[in-house]
Order: sequence, then structure tokens, then C-alpha cells
Amino acid sequence: MPAAELAGAVIIDRRIPVGLLNLSWHRLGWPAVEMLAGGPFDVTHSSHPLLLPSSTAAQVVTIHDLNFLSHPERTRAEIRRDYPALARDHANRADAILVSSAFTAGEVERALGVPRERIAVCPPGAPDWSPRAAAPKDGYVLFFGTLEPRKNVGGLLDAYELLIDGTAKAVPSDRMNVGRPFTGDALAGVPKLVLAGRATDDARPWLERLERPPLQGIVRYAGYINRAERQGLYEGARLLVQPSFEEGFGMSVLEAMSLGVPVVAANRGSLPEVLGDAGPLVDPERPDDIANAIARLLADQAYAATCASRGLARARTFSWERTAQRVYEMYRQAIERRARRTRRSED
Repeated sequence: MPAAELAGAVIIDRRIPVGLLNLSWHRLGWPAVEMLAGGPFDVTHSSHPLLLPSSTAAQVVTIHDLNFLSHPERTRAEIRRDYPALARDHANRADAILVSSAFTAGEVERALGVPRERIAVCPPGAPDWSPRAAAPKDGYVLFFGTLEPRKNVGGLLDAYELLIDGTAKAVPSDRMNVGRPFTGDALAGVPKLVLAGRATDDARPWLERLERPPLQGIVRYAGYINRAERQGLYEGARLLVQPSFEEGFGMSVLEAMSLGVPVVAANRGSLPEVLGDAGPLVDPERPDDIANAIARLLADQAYAATCASRGLARARTFSWERTAQRVYEMYRQAIERRARRTRRSED
């Protein structure tokens, strides 16, 4: 029975082992979904880069990022087996490709050779959360995401050691041009840092650092956070830090902004287009850059308030209704593209 928000949808479950089905779909292009479901479709939409085989429907794929191409050693199972080898061919056979950011659209065009007119940028909408009344004075600094190499957790821990050591200064820079100029450099006390998200095998060295000085007792690993707990996690934070080397979108940045939580983000990938002018963008390869941005947001309340206000305004521009309209238009174009291909093949 579909959930209430999926009223009108029909769920078809053939109870085929998913590993076997994916291997057959990815490598053999069989069986067609029409055969499994017992009827025709206008569109088949895969939520990952490889096609769902279809006899007659327009075929759409979603590509969140191309990290599996640039760093295949960080992937496993069928992603490692199939994605790097097959993604280019599948992307070029797709009638349309959905991406969540202009950055990823450019990467798909450049790395996979897909014409730009077949790529649709459909960013997600902001959560339906009410902005928090005020930032907690005793709140923590938050990192929220999978603990994996591209998230730059090690660089964040290096930055926090600088804060603890007192090396970081809350100094202004051209990359932090939000609000009035900051005139002080004092950071009274270093708040706790909370790392939240699923830990991969690569996270072990980082988690071991939390058991030793100077991070011991100051940095805490909160583990995986389910959907029901996410809003409360953000509301308890003085700021969010997202120092990733690459992001296909950066949902945690949007979620934080929607509550009025100031954000420090890396100047890489899609993060600049999500954050815009609502907070400092930092070089993820420079822990001192990360530390200085954190220090300024903690020390300068007026600057933090300006970032929070701009973040709220920016979050309102990300609408699920607008996303749905873009996806619908992409489906329509994909159907037309598939029909043209069919006519050409019949001539």
C-alpha cells in the first residue's frame, strides 16, 4: 500500500533478488520493465546513472555526481563493478539526464560527452521547516554527512585543532564578505564539534583521533541520524561546516539555511551555487581557512546573524513545486525525444 503522499501510485513488487536484477539490467539490458510490470510506460526513470531497460518508454537517469569516476577506489559492490565501466554509454543512450546542480551538469557534459540539451538541472526543494527563534548560545559546531574521504573530515579536524590551540583568528577576508567589517579577533572558548552521519571504513582514523588530545572531549561522533531527528540536530547548532572536496549538491547546506543556521562551506563543487552569498566559502585544502571562518562566525554575532538571514532568504528559492515542474518538463522532452528516435528508426 503506497504511503499517503504517493496517493495514485501503483507499487509493483516482483520479488526478484535486487543484485541479480541489477546485474542483468546493467550488463544485458534485460528484462524490459514492461515484461516485469505487465504493461507499457511513458517513462522509466532510474535514480542512479544506469538505465532501466525498456521496450518503448523514454529512458531517464539521475546522476548525483561523478565521484565514482574520479575516485572508483572509494566505491564498492555494484557501483564499483558497473558505474565506471557503463555510465558513459548509458548516459549517452538516455533520453534525458536529471542532475541537482549546474556544477554536475557541467561535469556530465564534460566527462561523459552528453549534449547539454539532454541534461536537466532539477535541484531539490528546501524542507518545510519553520526557522528557529534564535541560535543557542551554548550550541555546537555541526558537520553532517557521510564520513568519507571526499567530505574532508580530516581537514575539519585539523581546523578544529587550530581553534583549540588558539592559532585561528576571527579575521575578515574577501571570501567572507557578508555583513559589516569585523574588528575583533578574540574567540572566547571553543564549542563542541559534533560529527553526524554514517561512518565508512575510511572513518576509522578520524574516529580514533577523537579519543586523543587535543580533540578528546571536544569532538563527538553522533552516528547516523534518521530523518525524524534531523531538524533537532540542526536547531542545536551554532553553525554548520561543510568542507567537502566535492559535492553534487550539498543538501545539509540547504537544510541548515532553511532553519537560519549559518554555514561555512568549501569553495568546491556545487557548494558555492547552493550557499551563494549567505556565508563564507573556504579552501578545503587549507585547515587555517576553515578555522578562521568558523572563528569569525562564532565571535561576531552580527556577522552570524547576517549569514543566517541571507541563508533563510536563499533557502526559500529552493522549492519542491518548482522541482516537480522541472522534472515534469524533462519527462515531456524525453518522451518527445524518444518518439523522434523511434520515427527515424522506422523510416
